[in-house]
Amino acid sequence: MLQYLLDTDHLTLFQHKHPPLMQHIAVSVADSIAICPINIEETMRGRLAVLARLLVGQAHVRAYGHLVAAEAAFRLFPLIPFDTNCELCYQHLRASKLRIGSLDLKFAAIALTAKLTLLTRNRSDFARVPGLMIEDWSM
Repeated sequence: MLQYLLDTDHLTLFQHKHPPLMQHIAVSVADSIAICPINIEETMRGRLAVLARLLVGQAHVRAYGHLVAAEAAFRLFPLIPFDTNCELCYQHLRASKLRIGSLDLKFAAIALTAKLTLLTRNRSDFARVPGLMIEDWSM
C-alpha cells in the first residue's frame, strides 16, 4: 500500500545511496514509496541541460551515464500519475497564492490527492500547503 511520495531531492539522495534515507527505506513496507511525473520532469530537465552543453571525453560519458542511471531509478518505484483530480487540486493550490513554485505545487497536489506523505527536505515551502503531510528522511 502506497504511503509516501518522494520529491526529486529525496530521489536524488536515493540515487546517491544517502545513508539516513536508505535506512528509512530499508524498514519501510515494500512498494510503500512512489514517484510521480514531476520527478521525471525535474530529473530529465537537469540531465538534458547537462547534455546540451558542449561536453567531450569522460564528462560526456558521465553525463550519459547519469541519464541512464536516472531512468533506471524511475523504474524502481511505483508511478503515481498526474490525473484530472491532481490538476483540480493543483489549480486550487495555485489560486491560494501560497508563494510556492509550480512544480512543488504539483508535488503537493499529487500527494494530497493520493493521500500520501511527501518525503522532502523543503519543509519551509511545503509546510505552507494546508493538509499536506511531510517528512524528511534525509536525517
